[in-house]
Parts: sequence; C-alpha cells; structure tokens
Amino acid sequence: MSTSMLAHRVRSAAVALAAVAALTSCGDLHAPGTTPGASSRPSGTSSPSASGASPYVEPGAGDGAPHHNENNAYRRAGEMAPAHAADAEREAARIRPVLKRLWEQRKWNPETVRTALLRLGYEEERVAQDGKRLGGTLTVTGLPSHWEGDGPVTPEGSRVALRVHDDACVTAFLQQSNFAVSTNGPYPETGCFQPPYGH
Repeated sequence: MSTSMLAHRVRSAAVALAAVAALTSCGDLHAPGTTPGASSRPSGTSSPSASGASPYVEPGAGDGAPHHNENNAYRRAGEMAPAHAADAEREAARIRPVLKRLWEQRKWNPETVRTALLRLGYEEERVAQDGKRLGGTLTVTGLPSHWEGDGPVTPEGSRVALRVHDDACVTAFLQQSNFAVSTNGPYPETGCFQPPYGH
C-alpha cells in the first residue's frame, strides 16, 4: 500500500471520528418522541457515570439543580420586621379596593392607576440617576415585556410598588385577566419589584 493511500485512510478515519464526536456532544440528536438524556435502562437502575452534573444539591433547592438557591438569591425578597409587615398589610388593604374598582371598570393603564393611588395620599417615588432614593413611596409602571413567538410582547396593564418601610413593600399588578395585591420585603437589586429571571 502506498504512503499516500495510507495517509488518505488515516484522514478519512479522523474525519469520521470527529463527526461521531460532534454528534454525541452538546447538540445531541434524539429519535422522535424521546427525551434528551433519557435512558433505555428500566427505571430504578442507575449508572454512576450517567451524568456530569454535580452530586451536590443545596438543601431546599427547588428542582434539585446544584446551586439553585445561590444562583437565584437575587430573586428572593428580604425579610420584613413583624411590625413593618403589619404596616404593609394595612396599606395593601387600602390599595386593594381601588385596584378592584379599576379592574371592574377595565381601566388598567399606568396613568389611570397612578392617578387613583395618588388620591390616597401617596407620593410618587423619586430616584436620582445613580439610583439613590430622593423621596416618595409609590411607583406605577407598565407591565414588563416577555418573549412570545418572534419577539417581545408588552401586555396591557400596570404594576405597582409602594415602599412602606425600607424593609417592607406592597406590590400589585392589574391587567385584563386579573389583578393581585401582596406584601414582600425588597429585592437586593430591584427594590420592591421582583426581578426577571436571568436566563
């Protein structure tokens, strides 16, 4: 066999191995109707090397993903002092009937909601460009957009945040299908509003 023929076979074998490696890595191909990572082994059996995932799972980690709590700490509201939590509940009780009336009247745009809540004696929260609060306690915005189909969609409606104390908030939303009012502590990065998921 000639040297060039041997080199050709070695290159062909290398290309074939590279193709197999590519198909068995990140972009796994699966037969229709199967779940990625699913095994043909009967349930109840396991393989010690079946997964590259960490065996460590934090206590109370929702879906059991490693570091779930650590990765989602930014989405956990802070603790409220008991007296401040009671104050927040009182303010929620004042806001709830106003939002219920607006929802029944099908008026959920931010301007209408803001005007109605300012009549309760609240003052709009003012914030400097560097994020420092300058006064006021009420924030009313439109609902955040979310991805749907080919692009972002911003639903009709409003969301409300009332800072009752530094550690206590009333949050609410109002949209065509429903409305809700609740109390919570502030979030580390976004104040009274719960931040969106990172990814």
